[in-house]
Amino acid sequence: MDRISISQDKRIKAIDSLRTPMEIALLAPLSKSEQEAICRYREEVDNIIKGRDKRLLAIVGPCSIHDPDAALEYARKLKVLSEKVKDQFFVVMRTYFEKPRTVLGWKGLILDPDMDESYDIDKGIFIARKLLIDITRIGLPVGCEVLDPIVPQYTDEIMSWSSIGARTTESQTHRSLASGLSVAVGFKNSTSGEIDAAINAAKAASKPASFIGVRRDGSNAIFRSNGNDSTHLILRGGSDGPNYYEDFVEEAGKTMEGLNMNPAIVIDCSHANSRKDYTKQKRVLRTVLDQVLWGDKYIRGFMLESNLFEGNQKILGDKSSLKYGVSVTDACIGWDETERILLNGAEMLRNTTRGEEAIL
Repeated sequence: MDRISISQDKRIKAIDSLRTPMEIALLAPLSKSEQEAICRYREEVDNIIKGRDKRLLAIVGPCSIHDPDAALEYARKLKVLSEKVKDQFFVVMRTYFEKPRTVLGWKGLILDPDMDESYDIDKGIFIARKLLIDITRIGLPVGCEVLDPIVPQYTDEIMSWSSIGARTTESQTHRSLASGLSVAVGFKNSTSGEIDAAINAAKAASKPASFIGVRRDGSNAIFRSNGNDSTHLILRGGSDGPNYYEDFVEEAGKTMEGLNMNPAIVIDCSHANSRKDYTKQKRVLRTVLDQVLWGDKYIRGFMLESNLFEGNQKILGDKSSLKYGVSVTDACIGWDETERILLNGAEMLRNTTRGEEAIL
């Protein structure tokens, strides 16, 4: 623990050591074959975002992960399902470890792995990195929300897709960071539903930037990026209601085209698009697939919040009392529902002519 300076750190209670990205990586390393697999996953994601691969990107998984054992069980099931739908969907497991909060609440596995406000962040980072590698070894690509600007140095090499949340899309720090990430990055529209900030963020992140960051050895550095050519927009609805309907998608896509951007859009089937009712995610997905079948050229994927069991639960004291496989943040659909709607969705796409020939 560092000595606290009474003039510099007036409101800091303590400063604890944190292992460097390199130290954590040495404890949880990626093999060469795993690195090669991740490179392939990233290429497939990029091809979908850029319209070269006509499959849809399917970001599927828990709202947030709090139990690594349950997450691995879920991953094994999702891997089997992904093989059944791979001709229509490229499935990426949603592996969110940081939970942005409007006011208060559990902030995710990385910040508070023991769920008791002890904030053993060093422990949380190690658990998260190891879990991402374990899921990759199962044969699934992983996607994370980027919240803390330092955390990607611990996880960036494992991710195949990432997002910037509705509350941080306007942050210049996150736009610059996204410009240098090794993966495709989606920007969510604001919680109000306004899309301009997210489109501007995707545009900004596609350009070169310079920003302060942390090297793998823990030292500070100036990072100079080339810009991210796989940024895209995520529509998640807003305070005025959903924004996944055809008119909203078309308006957003044309706005992006007018700015000479790749008009790639991913639809979040949860949050305000489902009016915060997890049981309605299937309705959103059905509408999204209908738009694709009728020739929509902007939609490149969708997101589903899904867990082993449906619903959610509150964190009340000892985490050992929590129900296994049930979300502790936003309510999710259960596994049976997840399997059913993805299988049905893939079959729907197989049995109907897509593209221009589908337009009546």
